[in-house]
Amino acid sequence: MAGAIIEQQAAPEKNIALLGSIFGISGANSAYGILDSMGITNMYNSWWFMTLLFVFAMNIIVCSLDRLPGILNITREPLKPLPEERFKAVPPGREAVLKVPDGKAEEMVTAALKNIGFTARAGKSEGVTQICAEKGRYGRLGVYVTHLSILFILTGAVVGMKFGFTAEVKLLEGMSSDVVMTGNGREIPLGFEIRCDDFDVSFYPESERPKSFTSILTVVEEGGDVLTRQIEVNRPLRHRGITFYQSGHGLFPNSDALFKFRLNAAEGRTQDISVKLLQRFEIAGSKLTARVVDFSPALAINGEGEVFTVAESMINPGAMVEFSEGDKVMAGQWILRNYPDTWETPAGVLEFRDLWGVQYTGLLVRKDPGIWLVYFGFILMATGLYGAFFITHNRIWIRLNEEEDATGISIVSSANRNRSALDRKLDRLIEDLTKRGGSPDQGAS
Repeated sequence: MAGAIIEQQAAPEKNIALLGSIFGISGANSAYGILDSMGITNMYNSWWFMTLLFVFAMNIIVCSLDRLPGILNITREPLKPLPEERFKAVPPGREAVLKVPDGKAEEMVTAALKNIGFTARAGKSEGVTQICAEKGRYGRLGVYVTHLSILFILTGAVVGMKFGFTAEVKLLEGMSSDVVMTGNGREIPLGFEIRCDDFDVSFYPESERPKSFTSILTVVEEGGDVLTRQIEVNRPLRHRGITFYQSGHGLFPNSDALFKFRLNAAEGRTQDISVKLLQRFEIAGSKLTARVVDFSPALAINGEGEVFTVAESMINPGAMVEFSEGDKVMAGQWILRNYPDTWETPAGVLEFRDLWGVQYTGLLVRKDPGIWLVYFGFILMATGLYGAFFITHNRIWIRLNEEEDATGISIVSSANRNRSALDRKLDRLIEDLTKRGGSPDQGAS
């Protein structure tokens, strides 16, 4: 519960703010100090949590080793015929008479057992033929496979906690970093550089709620680009055991940011333009020049025609572009990225494509060398649970009592669970034997 409420390895300010809502501002610092001294702020790496995991693992190991030898004996030991006294109390409906020639009864019973999924073999006990059949003997080991899977998962978790990390990094477009920072301020070198080539975010209409945000990241090693990939939520980038998740975004004012336009002139020419704020650029094929004199990340217009910024996110970015001929200003207008109707200018269609270098991407960075042990543990757990719940160890013994012109049969069975399912199979067995030429015991219910 503490680990779910208190953010682990986070900056102290985050948890102090949380505790302030519980204990008040005056008690928040004291409460945080107590929790930190107890290891609650980094509990999954604390000595007492590791001790609990160790005790839990030892409990599983000792219980399994105590009971496993007996179960292994059951699964390894061949099924043997039963003594005659075990057949003296055969349940009603578990006896029949097969009216077949001598020697045919064994073949008929073996075929009927095969039809319900059992492999049978014949043997002699006290001079009487018995047919023994079983299925699902290894289902008894399912619980122990599940126990083993828990040990793999615990081991993987400990390896991840001791030799992995969870950190963050914020990268402006065009910026790279070879280190990341944990929540408690520890700097971790990556061994390579990660660069943000571009970032884009889209919003739901008339809302500040992000619809999607994506980053184009490049891994740089030894001065060269080795991997470029677009990431988004639930589609991370992985390199050398380190995973980069898209986790946040924001704006950071930057004088080096570039306004990117595409000009479609009346003559059919296309011109891609990248300029900084207040930097003048020429319009090819004309005497006009232009420059960006203002910018808003979320532009809105009130009823009086006045423009204003409604948010600090790139919801509806707009650039005020001023057009001049020589020293004379000809016109100025807001060009909005999301509204093509505003792209018509004296110079042609000027599409505002992006303001590059002002947005940053927030990346959650994780390294977990124990994750494959955890994955393998989950596969084992699924296998073990299937064996424990869906594979039943069923055993059947059938005694053949040869009589004149007929053979009487008596059936004894056992199941380690789900006895009713075995009873239904035995009903099918009796019905099959009856169709093959036998008749049910007249005294059976």
